[in-house]
Amino acid sequence: METPIDEAVAAAQAVGIARLVTIGIDVPSSRWQVEAARAHEDVFATVAIHPNEAHAADNEAWSTIATLAREPKVVGVGETGLDHYRTTSDGWVQQEESFRRHIAIAKESGKALVIHDRDAHDDVLRVLEDEGAPERVVFHCFSGDADFARRCVERGFVLSFAGNVTFKNAQDLRDAAAVTPLDQMLVETDAPFLTPMPYRGRPNSPYLVPITVRALAETTGRSPEEVAAGVSATAARIFGW
Repeated sequence: METPIDEAVAAAQAVGIARLVTIGIDVPSSRWQVEAARAHEDVFATVAIHPNEAHAADNEAWSTIATLAREPKVVGVGETGLDHYRTTSDGWVQQEESFRRHIAIAKESGKALVIHDRDAHDDVLRVLEDEGAPERVVFHCFSGDADFARRCVERGFVLSFAGNVTFKNAQDLRDAAAVTPLDQMLVETDAPFLTPMPYRGRPNSPYLVPITVRALAETTGRSPEEVAAGVSATAARIFGW
């Protein structure tokens, strides 16, 4: 059962989350995100065609995404990138073409680029280097280890950590967080997925973000208040609010 957006926003604000970004993954969802952002002062949107949907995009879809990206409440283009886990190698060329198009749209619109990277770390960096990365780049639901985190941080990219950083088998993620400067860190839900412990198995929602913040605080040797203030400042800088 889906939670009405008014309830989700109210629950998030009740635990101190002032602003939310909702993510587009295709044309219909991107339109919905924009409408949701227009209807709620503290909700913002990103628009994109997810890598796993790249094969279905036509010229009309690309035109729509480019137009939506210019909307005032849209703060990012994505999630875009490469997924070598769900998509077999015969679809990788289409994903890469889609990724390059999104990079161009992000630059044209002046919005942040929000990257989906699953089992494709080296290829994602290669495409960003080929095209020239936009000024603001976010690795949505960061999935790399400490070495990859360092490579991203060196390039000025922002790493966004989700509830899976709390999982017992996620030491690589915690190691990555430990080497990520606070001014290059974000926190997210990937709702309704990746619900933090001890609520794993239930639908995720923004009101659970403080659990992930506390986990990151413990991992990085900071106070929860310091992490919360840091990621809030990073979000304001990256998304321009």
